Amino acid sequence: MSKSLLALAAVAALGLASTAHADDAVTVGKHAGAILVDLRGSVVDPVGSSPIVTSAGAATGLNAQADSNVIPSLGIQYFLTDHIAGELILGTSKHNVSAVGATSTLVHSTWVLPPTLTVQYHFAPHSSFSPYVGAGLNYMIFYHTRNYNGFNVDVKDGLGEALQVGADLAVNKRVNVNVDVKKIFFRTDADINAGALKSHVQLDPWVISAGLGLKF
Repeated sequence: MSKSLLALAAVAALGLASTAHADDAVTVGKHAGAILVDLRGSVVDPVGSSPIVTSAGAATGLNAQADSNVIPSLGIQYFLTDHIAGELILGTSKHNVSAVGATSTLVHSTWVLPPTLTVQYHFAPHSSFSPYVGAGLNYMIFYHTRNYNGFNVDVKDGLGEALQVGADLAVNKRVNVNVDVKKIFFRTDADINAGALKSHVQLDPWVISAGLGLKF
């Protein structure tokens, strides 16, 4: 699904680029004081699995795994200089968590609100094709949780780190196509059945996005 979204974004970007002018009239126009608002479709894809152990640390043969989701997301960038910007990324996703062993059993579902703040460096702010990289922090907030199949799961909120790479392709002076990939590094503890079981959960999701941006 992630690769499909990126391929779709690339095709859309090339199509829009072919209609754009090839002169200074078509420029992302990034500059100090500019505000860019990006509305994106995002694939949120947690990776890996986390062993579930007893309170004494003994293996149970089960691993906790969270599924992927596709969501709308919002990015708001403010340019401190022509090259340096800060971005606040907002969105919320729902994930099912399963205990996976010989079989897979649904144990928990939760909504996640992970506001993320990054500082970006834009390599070519005045070009119609403008790539960037970024790094920052995010905070995972779990809410509207639900338990299943006799399991009672408590997942702790916490702080994580984020790396980011992306690019803007200008359609005109105000509108651009945006493709953005973030890697979130986040680990937390989950207590299961009042501590009888526990897991050091490694989510570390990829967030792969494509959308349109508007400059103010």
